[in-house]
Amino acid sequence: MGYPPRGGIIPGCVYRWIDHTAELELEIRAPTAEKVLAEAAAALRDLLGGADGETAGARTVEVAAGDRPALLAAFLEELVYLAESERLVPVAVRGVELGEGRMRAAVELERGDPPHLVKAVTYHRLAFEPSGDGWRASVVLDV
Repeated sequence: MGYPPRGGIIPGCVYRWIDHTAELELEIRAPTAEKVLAEAAAALRDLLGGADGETAGARTVEVAAGDRPALLAAFLEELVYLAESERLVPVAVRGVELGEGRMRAAVELERGDPPHLVKAVTYHRLAFEPSGDGWRASVVLDV
């Protein structure tokens, strides 16, 4: 059973989680590719919860991958790593620089106690592409 679509922190963006056996699929629609990445972080924050409001500052997250969908997966993998290893939950994403095979962004973080829920960011049904007058992306998380 999927959850109803939610507006994220960015006007004009929507994400929703779709349940699968031992997986959650995240679908994102946004007006720009950069906002897809910001919405992905907002969705992950919503999933993990656990932030206690203690500001932990910003961290530059930079990833490289062979294509745009793989960049999305690598970005989420980095955010999951920060949540599990340092108990940091993403609050906002600013200054996204998206280039051929790389992306960089400043991620505002809060300290918290997020659950160790996400086992892996998978490449199953991974997508990140133009769609109509905006962008769409999907990624499946192994939980």
